[in-house]
Amino acid sequence: MLLQNLLRLNTVNPPGNETIAAELLRDYLAASDIPCELVGRTPDRLNLVARLKGGDGPTLAFLAHTDTVRADAEEWTRNPWSGDLVDGEIWGRGALDMKDQVAASAVAFSSLWREGFEPAGDVLLVLTADEEVNEDFGLSWLVQEHPELVRADYALNEGGGERCVFGGDVFYLCATGEKMSAPFRVRVHGRSGHASVPSIADSALVKAAPIIDALGRYSPPKTMIPEVARFLELVLGERPPLEETLDRARLLHPLAAEIIEPLLSFTIAPTMIEASKQINVIPAECTITVDCRLPPGMHPADVDPLIRTAIGPGDYDLEWLESDGGTRSPMVTPLWTALEAWVNEQDPGARLAPVVCAGFTDSHWMREAFGTVAYGFFPQRSMDPELAARLVHSADERIPVDDLELGVHALRAAVLSLVA
Repeated sequence: MLLQNLLRLNTVNPPGNETIAAELLRDYLAASDIPCELVGRTPDRLNLVARLKGGDGPTLAFLAHTDTVRADAEEWTRNPWSGDLVDGEIWGRGALDMKDQVAASAVAFSSLWREGFEPAGDVLLVLTADEEVNEDFGLSWLVQEHPELVRADYALNEGGGERCVFGGDVFYLCATGEKMSAPFRVRVHGRSGHASVPSIADSALVKAAPIIDALGRYSPPKTMIPEVARFLELVLGERPPLEETLDRARLLHPLAAEIIEPLLSFTIAPTMIEASKQINVIPAECTITVDCRLPPGMHPADVDPLIRTAIGPGDYDLEWLESDGGTRSPMVTPLWTALEAWVNEQDPGARLAPVVCAGFTDSHWMREAFGTVAYGFFPQRSMDPELAARLVHSADERIPVDDLELGVHALRAAVLSLVA
């Protein structure tokens, strides 16, 4: 099985080495006489692009990345690169994020090719490197250096597809946007000195402690973005007052609250600290790095004053680092209609519910470069959505074969509905 073979390739990023996955996928496509291109900044980090040519209608891209996060084998029940099939589930790092969708996209694309399908517009297969770290080897590089290869009107990527039951009703999540990753650094200043005589110095590390505490305790103001408003209208039947939103969602189902909680405000989380390099030197400077995520439409300048107020006065500098993401696609489009029709056909009565990814996805690069309508949708019906969420980037990652097959069906259906 293609997914098992992909999982047996170690493409942990860094360093990535995604070329081994691109070559495996190239060989899989070649078995059906499907041409493709392998392109990249460096030979060891290649991206794969294939095209099923159509007419002048809309173009649809299957988008997925071949790199993964690291895995500590000691934490796993099975070898993270085994690709073992156990009780109807395939195990391995990347089984859910996102070599499953890589494999399903390649299978769906090649099946349409073999059938001689003639789409109204081109269908693209875009399997990229470097999503997990994004050092400009993957899609960010492709849209700049080879836009002619990846430009598309629509794209299907990761970020949604979970089947959720709320109040007896069935909903499949569809990610229509993602928050902006906007990290910042706080440099706290003091005066160095010998650690044997602390009174002669002014430790920046000690001065950093209340700042870290303030950032950890800070509760940003809540806001209602359109995607959350629509989600609530669907699952609750109404849009409650903002201050009641989380409690109402939690009463409906804990998962509903977990989905919307990080979307009701920007978030900040101190994650790294750097101070003295020697045990006997009191540091004159301490740097705190903070992960900050902003809802679509919000920018660092909007929240900078709030964060400075939360920290309070002191001898420090606050520096915003490079930000990515924060884009969204409309919730009413032909692709949405196609996915919702498929959901209702597979699961009569089920609805499609919009969400925004709390993390980053490659959909951002397509939206930013081309105005692509990009959705995160890869359906999961067999695995409990709460379990799946815990397994992503964690030990014992695995996917039911039934969900893999369902994903192939959904991708094919999107093509047949949108560009037939």
